[in-house]
Amino acid sequence: MANLIYTRLQATAQRLIAKYGQAGTVKRETPPDPVYGGDPVVMSYPATLVPMAYEARFIDGTVIQAGDMQIYISAVGLPIEPTVGDVVTANGKDYAIVNGDPNKYDGVTPVVFIVQGRQ
Repeated sequence: MANLIYTRLQATAQRLIAKYGQAGTVKRETPPDPVYGGDPVVMSYPATLVPMAYEARFIDGTVIQAGDMQIYISAVGLPIEPTVGDVVTANGKDYAIVNGDPNKYDGVTPVVFIVQGRQ
């Protein structure tokens, strides 16, 4: 069962991202059916997000590289949990997710998705 405090935090995060963010998409490629084959299918999910460049002090050249973006994605209304391998479209550019944090403090309610995107 979801904790009330985390539900309120999720609503606050959604309100702030809606106010200061932008519309974007999270794209996930599903592999073909193992029995029938076919082509991979790319599903696009609309999302509200805030892309921000990493501060220079965090860029180490290995884990965080120059050009990487820290992207805050609202969990409200997003039917999937963004994960490594998905692609986020923000600022008209595609960023592959290379690292992510779902921020599920109670293990149930995702407050906000914070992902590291790389072009």
